Amino acid sequence: QVQLVESGGGLVQAGGSLRLSCVVSGRTASIYNMGWFRQAPGKERDVVATITWNSITYYVDSVKGRFTVSRDDAKNTVYLQMDSLKPEDTGVYYCAADRNWPLNPVRVSNWGQGTQVTVSS
Repeated sequence: QVQLVESGGGLVQAGGSLRLSCVVSGRTASIYNMGWFRQAPGKERDVVATITWNSITYYVDSVKGRFTVSRDDAKNTVYLQMDSLKPEDTGVYYCAADRNWPLNPVRVSNWGQGTQVTVSS
């Protein structure tokens, strides 16, 4: 089974930046579609950004122009660069991997354990 480990979360002030990393092990990252999902307090887990095996990207409207998802398959790593952070970006961010497309939070087979992002006003 593939393993996913997220890192890079933390506490930042509004307007600040963070870069999240997701390291893939157990399998070759290049064969997977990857994504970042967020679970805000009291809400369901939902998509933030996704990137296909051939680097086609998708962003939820609320983060367009502020977040950038990328992948470096030579390092088995996927990144989420988050700029101009807002308090509403607060939540637990989860990395996901699946051979199927599109990524669905109900059907995704492989999840990381999550990393907390807190944005203060």
